Amino acid sequence: MRILVSGGAGYIGSVTSAALLDAGYDVVIFDNLRQGHRQAVPAAATFVLGDLNNIAEIRATFEAHGPFDGILNFASHTLVGESMQHPEYYLRDSVVAGINLLTVAAEHGVKAFILSSTANLFDDPAKMPIDENERIVPGSPYGEMKAWMERALYWYERVHGIRYGALRYFNACGCTPTIGEHHDPETHLIPLILQVALGQRESIAIFGDDYPTPDGSCVRDYVHVSDLASAHILTLQALLNGGASRRYNLGNGGGFSVKEVIQAVRTVTGHEIPAVVAPRRAGDPATLVASSDTIRNELGWEPRYATIESIIESAWAWHQQHPHGYSE
Repeated sequence: MRILVSGGAGYIGSVTSAALLDAGYDVVIFDNLRQGHRQAVPAAATFVLGDLNNIAEIRATFEAHGPFDGILNFASHTLVGESMQHPEYYLRDSVVAGINLLTVAAEHGVKAFILSSTANLFDDPAKMPIDENERIVPGSPYGEMKAWMERALYWYERVHGIRYGALRYFNACGCTPTIGEHHDPETHLIPLILQVALGQRESIAIFGDDYPTPDGSCVRDYVHVSDLASAHILTLQALLNGGASRRYNLGNGGGFSVKEVIQAVRTVTGHEIPAVVAPRRAGDPATLVASSDTIRNELGWEPRYATIESIIESAWAWHQQHPHGYSE
């Protein structure tokens, strides 16, 4: 089977593309390299440089490399903070890009579509961990865009019969031996702490240590990127086998505090990792943890990287080999 992976040169998309290849799929990656890296593209994948905002380029890719049995869409702007400054990148550009891809998928009779969604859909959860029945209250234009895309999937199924999976998660993290995490600018906690261990940053900031959590610092869900890749593939296989559309929240279950993550990096790297307490950031909830009970029960998904130490070990191994990330 042949799968189109849009945004497949990005962090999660490239790891998932490699996992698809290992599972025996043919993979075509479509990416504009605005946030992705050509070096992250697996050698066995076909790479197409293109932009989802140009529907002609999507159609040309389908004509040249199709037909596609399924699509995994990781392509979008991805920074919550940026979305608060430039909502047009998210509420216009990323939505148009996603609708363009769905439109061409419908034209070519694609029947399985996986959206890389977000747990930023849930800015005001009534209970923790957050399950799929939680009301959707997006916390940013980024989260709003993903909510719109999930609604678009609902209508494209009703009108065109495209079955879909929407996977929501908080913090993707960790690396594989060959594919790592490199953002510009870097905003994710684990690579920022590792920059301290690499001597590229003097200290790491803890934004608030007086939250109602066991150690006073915020608790967040961290899921290894390889475990996210396996969830995407399990969902794809369920759809390709005729299963119904579905939405899954993905998480490790318990979450880890900022202080726990810093201590784990100290343990794994052997570096001191100075930490400085800074004022709280506006809008930071004390705890955000997703429940993955539904996908565990329905598809048998089980994270292989259940401890924060195992996640950091994988990231530290890659960052030591690539202290400045990708060169292109």
